Amino acid sequence: MPSTPLIRSFSQLESLDPDRPVVTLFSGGLDSSYLLLRLRRMGIREVHAVSVDIGEDESSGYKRQVAAALGATVHILDRREEFAARYVAPAIAAQAVYLGIHPVSSTLSRPLIAHSAVALARTLGAQAVLHTANRSQNTLRRLNGALGLLRYEGAFGSPYDLDPVSRDDKLAELREAGLDLLAGRIVSGDSNLWCREFESGILDDPEMHEVPEEMYAWSRPTAAPGDTDTVTVTVEHGLPVAVDGVPLPLTTLIDQLNHRVGAFGLGRYSGLEHLDHGEKVLEIREMPAAWLLLHTYRHVESACLDAELVREKRHLEQLWVREALEGRWFGELRLALQTFMDTCATRTTGSVTWRLRTGGADTRAISAPAPLYLRDREAWEDRAIAAESAPFARTGPLLTTV
Repeated sequence: MPSTPLIRSFSQLESLDPDRPVVTLFSGGLDSSYLLLRLRRMGIREVHAVSVDIGEDESSGYKRQVAAALGATVHILDRREEFAARYVAPAIAAQAVYLGIHPVSSTLSRPLIAHSAVALARTLGAQAVLHTANRSQNTLRRLNGALGLLRYEGAFGSPYDLDPVSRDDKLAELREAGLDLLAGRIVSGDSNLWCREFESGILDDPEMHEVPEEMYAWSRPTAAPGDTDTVTVTVEHGLPVAVDGVPLPLTTLIDQLNHRVGAFGLGRYSGLEHLDHGEKVLEIREMPAAWLLLHTYRHVESACLDAELVREKRHLEQLWVREALEGRWFGELRLALQTFMDTCATRTTGSVTWRLRTGGADTRAISAPAPLYLRDREAWEDRAIAAESAPFARTGPLLTTV
């Protein structure tokens, strides 16, 4: 192997030992399928394609079909519960929104995917963990950052970093190999139970882009004009735990809200996100559950925490987001910031009732068992004045001697 463990081009793959296992991250898409083809052509005898199920769109059956056609052993790892509990829940507590534009998503999934791949690679004694991100994708630094912080012992990285292959060339070579399943895609997609995201292809140009309505699954409006829906979300110690008083696992709660909130056309985001060297790319998202849960959390938090603490937390939230999206999820600063967020979360308990309507939502009730809010301002003023006046009444007026 080369002295550096970082794989950045297809030529570096020639140094791999054909008799030792290789693990690749596998989405079933064009890039990951083409990588399997190249590894097969190189004579790597044992290729393990890892797909981490966190609620994505692609079916397991489809992935198995593609991997089998390219001679790889596919591993479908169900990590939905772990993703919700250990990645999404902390992001809700940290109010993880990128520069006020959109909630983060792949920022949360990449560390889990990397962790799952490293665990399998160590079990297999694999010589490398490969992925397919290119330099116009933020996934490149997030996966490489996570793999480095996890101290994976073998080589890792993406051969597309310095050695891109055109879409047409990838399609043609896969077609020649007997695989013609991928030609109809017009964008690059990434999905999980928290978010459906689109970029590239017809969305390359920020100055002129339009998303076909059929690409949306959760936020396509289905509510009739004038329809409303009332929904109550309960948070206990920083964790969303119930909808309309019915306790739900976080995965089920998110799924339910994606469809219920999305029925009113809520939870769509579009905006620019920076690349490694400061350039910007357009990304489109739909995240109805995230839209409601993040707003709910902020209301409950405001009801429970001192204003100065909330102000300082809002500053630290952006540090949390920066560390996570730059690929340092497992880094010391992000973990230290999470401790602060978790401390605040222990006191964040309450519920918010929303009235959903087409294009928006309004609060109808904000409730907390140990609130800082007032329910009767006049009564509070009377009590406050009485308490302030009591010492004066006991001592009488001050006498001034001239």
